Amino acid sequence: MRDPISTRDIGPRIGTPLWLYMAGTVAAGTLLLAAALLWAGPDLLPYAVEPLTWVLLGMVLFGELRPISIPGRSPGSGAPTSLPFSLALILFQGLPLAGLVQVVATVVAGFVRGHAAHRIAFNAAQYTLSLGAADAVLRLVLAPLRGTATGVPAGQALLAIGLAGITYFLVNRILVICAVAMHERVPLGQAMAKGLGRQIQINAVLIGMAPLVAVAMTHSVLYVPLFALPLGALYTSALLSVKRDHQANHDELTGLANRKLLTLRAHQEIDAARRRGGRVGLLLLDLDRFKEVNDTLGHPTGDRLLQIVAGRLTHSVRPGDLVARLGGDEFAVLLPQIRDIEAAAEVAARLRGALTEPVRLDGMDLDLEASIGIALHPEDAVDFEHLMQRADVAMYVAKSARSGVESYDPGKDRNSTARLSLFSELRRGLTEGALEMHYQPKVRLDDGHPVGMEALARWRHPTRGLLGPEEFMPVVEESHLFRAFTGQVLDITLSRLAQWREQGVRLPVSVNLGVRELLDPSLPETVASALAEHGIPPERLVLEIGEHALITDVEAATAAVHRLRGLGVGLALDDFGTGHFTLVQLAGLPLDEVKIHESFTARLTDGTGNGPTVVHAAIALVNALGMRATAEGVQTREFAEAARGTGCHAAQGHHFAPPMPADEALTWLTAHRGVSTGAPTSG
Repeated sequence: MRDPISTRDIGPRIGTPLWLYMAGTVAAGTLLLAAALLWAGPDLLPYAVEPLTWVLLGMVLFGELRPISIPGRSPGSGAPTSLPFSLALILFQGLPLAGLVQVVATVVAGFVRGHAAHRIAFNAAQYTLSLGAADAVLRLVLAPLRGTATGVPAGQALLAIGLAGITYFLVNRILVICAVAMHERVPLGQAMAKGLGRQIQINAVLIGMAPLVAVAMTHSVLYVPLFALPLGALYTSALLSVKRDHQANHDELTGLANRKLLTLRAHQEIDAARRRGGRVGLLLLDLDRFKEVNDTLGHPTGDRLLQIVAGRLTHSVRPGDLVARLGGDEFAVLLPQIRDIEAAAEVAARLRGALTEPVRLDGMDLDLEASIGIALHPEDAVDFEHLMQRADVAMYVAKSARSGVESYDPGKDRNSTARLSLFSELRRGLTEGALEMHYQPKVRLDDGHPVGMEALARWRHPTRGLLGPEEFMPVVEESHLFRAFTGQVLDITLSRLAQWREQGVRLPVSVNLGVRELLDPSLPETVASALAEHGIPPERLVLEIGEHALITDVEAATAAVHRLRGLGVGLALDDFGTGHFTLVQLAGLPLDEVKIHESFTARLTDGTGNGPTVVHAAIALVNALGMRATAEGVQTREFAEAARGTGCHAAQGHHFAPPMPADEALTWLTAHRGVSTGAPTSG
């Protein structure tokens, strides 16, 4: 049974310590077997036609294919049940025949189980050296009493046989564990101690059977296959136990570690890191747009995709790192020993790179992308629970920012103590009326007259003073406060608009909507109620919708925009040019205005490339669709003139006026002919 997530079949790079160690072991084993065969010479030829030789070869092969599973390893790996027959051959004839039979069986079993050539060669050499050590012990201690084809070891020789078996076990384990420690990059002592008690118990049983096999060999070849029955029962019993243990600690679909095993390993590695003063890293990985695969191609295809992802992740991490599936399309990678955040970022980049190769399923090429969050112990968290939380925060920052990989940043942690405190203060501030609206004029570029105002929220914090939206809007958008916030913004703005109307202001005022506000089913009712309460005609209110809100869920956002259009309010697309929203999508929306972000219109004055041509073309298409184009963030006269030259209808920015409190805004409007006593000014 081949373990689909094992990395031991990945060959070490040439020149590395592991490569040198394995090459040296293979060379030593080859030389020892060659010397033994040359020493035996023609004496081995009669065994080639001896039925007992072929029966023992079959039993050794059977034992290699049916190892006794060890807890903590995948089913199908563990201590081979070939040991009693190999040791019996050592007692019966010595190293030449025992080594040759063991090597042949190891090579055949390795190919049957799909092992890599370097792994097969190392296993064959490891067995040869272990059997050679056992043979040397017997030659030194038990030479006068060695069994032959017509005799068996006497009772007083059992102690020497036991010593040979112990020698075999120690040499074999040291050879294997040294390779494992270098492969998984763990301390030798830690690797040696892992599962040692269970290994001793199993090998004691197998070594104890070797003299019995030798006795059976001297009586009849037919007795030897009977040992398959107790060994088969032992194999089955151990396999069932390990399977239960494996199922409890591994994901059924992918074979990866599950959350339980990840938690256990993480606690162990963090404890070890505390003792040695090292670091432990945790990566959380979430597939982007995986839901689309399930919805379009079905869950069976999605499951196959997850299995492919599991394999790619396992073969992209360092040996010794643990890949786990937490559920759905979310995975975790535990980095037991990591140098710094840069090294963790390299692992994350390698994981993303492994996933970028298209996957062909059901005749379709699927492109995979993932968002990965990184957190380190002890810098980001002192225990696993907080380490998981911090990696989760970083992952969602990576997903929302579409940056691919992010390390934990306390300033972006919406669950931090400071953020929770801010949430409580904001909730209290909304109740106490601490929200204020500042207003920034929007002017017509042809004559500089105001054609509208944009209402911008500010929060009068009791100790920190007046806070801008960048300080508190993330809390609003990620909490249940967004409805209360939107209600207050509309109430304050429309109340001010009603006052201005009495003072001769006939300009529309715009209010910004976030993703959650736009997709809130109750938004149209909230807007209609606010308009009716303050007696404001719908056309005097403009709702500005950011690019991000429209691309988060295109279908739902489009439907929401059409519902708002039914109210008769004005609609504007805000911050155009900052995301992935296209002019093709723009054509399908009932918008009145497109506000061009300053990062896009800045190409008009930077004097590089084809920037001005692109901006001219985009604004021309906006105008062709019957929408007005407004330049945002205009800071200089040069910028304003360039925007007017492209066909922008209006502009706003500090060149004209900054956001101002309501009274200052009215004063500015009066000075700039934004107040009239006649018919309303069209916006």
